[in-house]
Amino acid sequence: MNPVQTQQLAQIAQRAANAPHGQRTAIYKAGAAELGVSLQTLQRKLKEVAVSKPRKRRSDAGNSALPLDEARMISAVLLESIRANNKQLSTIERAVERLRSNNLILAGRVDEGSGAFRPLTNSAISRALRTYKLHPEQLLHDAPAVSLASKHPNHVWQVDASISTQFYLADDGARVMLKAEFYDGKPGNLKKIERQRLWRYVITDHTSGTLYVEYVLGAESAENLCNVLINAMQKRSESDPFHGVPWMLMTDPGAAMTSGIFRNLCRAMSIELIINQVGNARAKGQVEQAHNIVEREFESALKFQAATSLEQINSWAGQWMRYFNATSIHTRTRRSRYGVWQMIKQDELRLAPSVEVCRELAVSTPEQRKVSNLLRVSFRGDQFDVSSVQDVMVGDKLLITRNCWRDKDSAIVVMIGADGREHYHVVDRIGMDQFGFAQTAATIGEQYKRHAETPAQTSRKLLEQIATGTTNEADAQAARKAKTLPFGGLIDPHKHVTDTVLPAYLPRRGTSLNVNVPTVEHALLSHVEAAKLLRPRMANLWSAETFNWLQQQYPEGIAQEQLDTIEAELKRPVEVMRKPLSLVRAAVGGE
Repeated sequence: MNPVQTQQLAQIAQRAANAPHGQRTAIYKAGAAELGVSLQTLQRKLKEVAVSKPRKRRSDAGNSALPLDEARMISAVLLESIRANNKQLSTIERAVERLRSNNLILAGRVDEGSGAFRPLTNSAISRALRTYKLHPEQLLHDAPAVSLASKHPNHVWQVDASISTQFYLADDGARVMLKAEFYDGKPGNLKKIERQRLWRYVITDHTSGTLYVEYVLGAESAENLCNVLINAMQKRSESDPFHGVPWMLMTDPGAAMTSGIFRNLCRAMSIELIINQVGNARAKGQVEQAHNIVEREFESALKFQAATSLEQINSWAGQWMRYFNATSIHTRTRRSRYGVWQMIKQDELRLAPSVEVCRELAVSTPEQRKVSNLLRVSFRGDQFDVSSVQDVMVGDKLLITRNCWRDKDSAIVVMIGADGREHYHVVDRIGMDQFGFAQTAATIGEQYKRHAETPAQTSRKLLEQIATGTTNEADAQAARKAKTLPFGGLIDPHKHVTDTVLPAYLPRRGTSLNVNVPTVEHALLSHVEAAKLLRPRMANLWSAETFNWLQQQYPEGIAQEQLDTIEAELKRPVEVMRKPLSLVRAAVGGE
């Protein structure tokens, strides 16, 4: 659109603005004919050059007819349906319907003129939940990340493994994995090179940003992880100052990372192992970024010069690693990575044992030992004092492993802390003097910090209290642990179903089924069996004459159901019973 057309459009817009009501259409049609465009095109171009008056904001903008307490109740119900598997099982419409049917919310207003109830629409309720920051999509956002800091070089290392998506090592050297040949649609090709694919292990020092890279073949395994960690801890050359044993090691919860031999190595080397939660890769974002640096800076060069062996790839990777750490300026420290690592102090640098000793420690599984009444344990032929271990008791069973720093003078007790992580306590070997007294050593504690709560976290705790009918976080957790019903059982989720009046259905005619009912007959009791049952009932009224009378009256035997009748007959007054008994005696005498 040239300046002349722009001026014409401005004039048309001005004439339309000054025109009386009902005459703007004629002006627009004349302007479209003047410019030789359609009326729709003219309207579109006028919007590009005209300045429209901003729309006046409503006086009730930002207000909602849904009260805050009702919004919290709706959000709590929605959150209950999401809590189990992070899948929303209830919609806003269904949650509001259930709460209304239980008379727990109104979610609407009464028209002052007509007195009719006007419920809020689902979209209005959804907007209100977002205004109050109570919408499930807002509450389920990730918690803010914590900015992590380490104390000094070698304080914290991060380790991670990643498979190369670009190269594999064939018999004649490294080859590029072409997309046309290696993709999910051809799993057989990937299977052929499964043991030839390059795995890249990267270790970073959190303080200085120094990175260590080493390639292996096959797969991510505990053996490969231990070998890479052992190699990284060794002193290599004068141009590579990075070495030593880290105090802490952060990793993800992979199978190799949580394997027995890797944990054994960390225990024996007094490395505190910190395993991130599943799906929390950002906790070790430094090493994740280091993978990108290696791919971009080093692996891109392999396309121009193919390596012939794994040793050659690692040789080139070592040269690039030393060059990068010595020359690349870190954005946080504004210095080279090796330059910052050189600031490590003597008491912060723990020298690693030889490769052979480290590999032996990797298979040194902690052994369980029972605490004696002297607060001692027996390990590797010596006695160790465990009285310095927190909360230790006589009869407790402790996990004891070797201490690679002073193999014979001390051992390490592996304990599980309140945070679920392993903590290591050094215990000294008991040196007996001429009086037989033992010496003990102290342990070191830890300190932890946490983020301030966000509004979403505060709301979730408040909703938890609403759902459990409590007033504080501790009571809410206790109610959850006790598996109490949400909202005190006030919500009947099926009330809208039970309140519905179903139609009465006409009965259908059927055919009677003739069934032969079996007759159950019980065997008669003998006179002796009947006497055993009746005698306790009769007490002192029972006599030999009573037994004779029983035989006379029931010669075939007595049925079980006749016992009550016989008992009543025998307990009749003596005058009544005397006659039949005398008749019995006369009959017997007559014989």
